[in-house]
Amino acid sequence: MIETILITHSLLTKLFLGFLVGGLFMPMMTAKNPQSLKKVSLIYTAIFQGIITMIAFAGLVAMVVGEYPMSLTIILMIVIWAVMMYIEIRKHKLVKIANLEHPVTYTLIRGAFVKIGIVQIVLVAAMVVWMVLRAKGVISL
Repeated sequence: MIETILITHSLLTKLFLGFLVGGLFMPMMTAKNPQSLKKVSLIYTAIFQGIITMIAFAGLVAMVVGEYPMSLTIILMIVIWAVMMYIEIRKHKLVKIANLEHPVTYTLIRGAFVKIGIVQIVLVAAMVVWMVLRAKGVISL
């Protein structure tokens, strides 16, 4: 049973990485209608929060069912989850209050959207690499 939970956690993480990569293209898709970035950002944020919460829940269930102790790795995952939620909420608020009709503002928001997306991808990818190295025995923390 624990294997199924861990596989689910892993698959959700890979789905999330794909979702984040796809999110990098959102500002380009809204270039013709800058105001649509607000609507797209709302939908993106809702899906983002849904997937990342599913990942956290699957991890929590795995920790409880598998009787894993609270380790540095689990604490790191919790911190990354909290940071990513904070970043995403701030990003959505930034897009929501911005005057996207102004071309300079839209360009700045678009750039921030992509840069934040890249930071989020790096955070998740770093955690995936950490877990793979840990599973292979390269890292013992």
